[in-house]
Amino acid sequence: MTEDSIDLFGGLPGRHVVPVLVPMPAPKPYSYAVPEGMAVEPGSIVQVPLGPRLVPGVVWDGADDGAVDPKKLKSIAQVFDCPPLTRDMRAFIDWVAAYTLSPPGLVARMALRAPAAFDQEPMIEGLRLTETRPERLTPARSRVIAAADNGFAWTRSGLAHAAGTSSSVIDGLTVQGVFETMFMAPPPIVAVPDPDYAAHRLEGPQKQAAVDLLDSVAAGGFSVSLIDGITGSGKTEVYFEAIAATLKAGRQVLILLPEIALTASFLERFQDRFGSKPAEWHSDLAPRTREKVWRQVTEGGVKVVAGARSALFLPFENLGLIIVDEEHDPAYKQEDRVFYNARDMAVVRARIADFPVVLVSATPSVESRVNGEMGRYKPIHLPTRFGDAALPDLGLVDMRKHPPERGGFLSPVLLKHVGKAIGRGEQALLFLNRRGYAPLTLCRVCGHRFQCPDCSSWLVEHRFRGQIQCHQCGHAEKTPEACPECGTFDHLVACGPGVERIAEEVERHFPEARTIVLSSDLMGVKRLRLELDAITRGEADIVVGTQLVAKGHNFPLMTFVGIVDADIGLANGDPRAAERTFQLLSQVTGRAGRTGLKSLGLLQTYQPQHPVMQAIVSGDSDAFYAREIHEREKALLPPFGRLASLIISADSRADAEGHARAMRLAAPRVKGISLLGPAEAPLALIRGRHRFRLLVHGRRNSDMQAFVKVMLAAGPKVRGSVQVQLDMDPQSFL
Repeated sequence: MTEDSIDLFGGLPGRHVVPVLVPMPAPKPYSYAVPEGMAVEPGSIVQVPLGPRLVPGVVWDGADDGAVDPKKLKSIAQVFDCPPLTRDMRAFIDWVAAYTLSPPGLVARMALRAPAAFDQEPMIEGLRLTETRPERLTPARSRVIAAADNGFAWTRSGLAHAAGTSSSVIDGLTVQGVFETMFMAPPPIVAVPDPDYAAHRLEGPQKQAAVDLLDSVAAGGFSVSLIDGITGSGKTEVYFEAIAATLKAGRQVLILLPEIALTASFLERFQDRFGSKPAEWHSDLAPRTREKVWRQVTEGGVKVVAGARSALFLPFENLGLIIVDEEHDPAYKQEDRVFYNARDMAVVRARIADFPVVLVSATPSVESRVNGEMGRYKPIHLPTRFGDAALPDLGLVDMRKHPPERGGFLSPVLLKHVGKAIGRGEQALLFLNRRGYAPLTLCRVCGHRFQCPDCSSWLVEHRFRGQIQCHQCGHAEKTPEACPECGTFDHLVACGPGVERIAEEVERHFPEARTIVLSSDLMGVKRLRLELDAITRGEADIVVGTQLVAKGHNFPLMTFVGIVDADIGLANGDPRAAERTFQLLSQVTGRAGRTGLKSLGLLQTYQPQHPVMQAIVSGDSDAFYAREIHEREKALLPPFGRLASLIISADSRADAEGHARAMRLAAPRVKGISLLGPAEAPLALIRGRHRFRLLVHGRRNSDMQAFVKVMLAAGPKVRGSVQVQLDMDPQSFL
């Protein structure tokens, strides 16, 4: 260990002691001794004993506090042959932990999600051409020698593929000394993107937007740009220019996407522009691929990553740009263990490391819109579709005047336009943000409703699978033939529609049409990608889908979009209900006419005069945002105020309510901060646990973290089955 390392860490006399952050819910790093001859520095990834186990950890910043009994002090077991976490990455982990009031070890755990990658990847066996040549030169042998005659080493299988021959031919040449065996570094998980591979020729607003964005990137340092462009306006091509500039500067790029299902089409667009695909990062990756991506990101070999929100915690060697595509999407909010919004944390990571971040959306969040208007973000607006393609004509179907036939859910107006679209050889999309066949099943005789035994939610019928299922905890039962309450057969009725029921109605009206149902619970990611590709190729006439269809897909033949129940998102107490409905319906209708074909979008509604409906059909998004911002400011709701949610849960209702009331009594009195509740959560029972909510409301400059810390410290200790779940800046109010 160097003298600098010793001075940096301090520690007990005669023994060098360092703080090590382990990926556990501990409030601070633990102290460990550094064995003689071992060199560590802040950020070093190490293995340490914790109880009876050996666990990974990160040597953290600061001197050890000296509070550990020297006799009980354990030593670091080993230092992994792995690049250390950078100072910026460690600062980011500390910031996220402090902001979300989470144990720093749990935040660090998200950066250490591939422990098998901490050791260097093993070398692989390769072959290199020598000066020796075989006695008999066959055509196959000639092809192998010609392919290998470039001075590079080849893997056995790679050379066989390049030469179009079998591996046995190569084995025979190796025996004769034509090839020598050597060891070489493992191949990269993806090729390095070429920023000049196929640059798009941007024109008009797209060209100006790219110039404005490149000015921010070229200026260096931290900045936030908000690309606000209507659906199909070329936003992706614009930010590809910023990616190209960052790659030319020798730095890495992270592209965040809200849904794994989006990744396939995006990867193809990226490859068309840069000649190779970016590395992927999401929960569906095979473990070995995950390890390779993690290792090559830390070493700088992977230049671009496209991933879900967890990719934000990859320890990049030299990150220089973050793109947050569809920045408004609720999927960026994690609501498990560490509660964070990846969009907001991306801005923080860029600020800490002093590089640009780009937020992208056709329907920006109110928070981002306000930040743009106040000058915190640089707004870049794209008012027209790429290639001057026309936006779809939009209209409302008043369900009071044009009701569906008895037992149906589709208005005759909607059905007429579906028929016209498929009659022209084009595609129609019917959107309903409700999975399954029906949201409720009841008995006509006794009125029994099928409810989850562990949650306060109805069991949703999934007729394709023959099940009724809870969408909160996953509890599933075989669809019953008789009522369990009164025993009557053949009197169970499905109430309300899900996408499966709409598909059934569509097939009744259009039996010859090819219909696809897109829903996350009907298929895995691979199957979903195949279905999306099939739609893109025109192999479906009618698509019935949930919110999955709203997320950035480009269906060339889609000319009609029908919203089955436009009011569905407005019927709850969520303060973001109007914003979410506007964003979702705008995104869905934006799937129509992206390639220039004349297109139409219709919204079935019982509230045609609602401001959200009027804003969508008029195309006046500015008026909607102005109204929504005014309402938020008047109520001091985000971004003009702050919220923090605490969910107190327990096995018994009395324990949960009692703990919540005691916490309220322990809360400090602070000017500008109010505490609401406790009240039973809308979903009062999940997985057998009773839930009560406390909601903290403060002004924009309120120190919510300090308030919550004092309340937690002064409140009752968590005992028995009681759990307290904290969410700073909540997105869900269920």
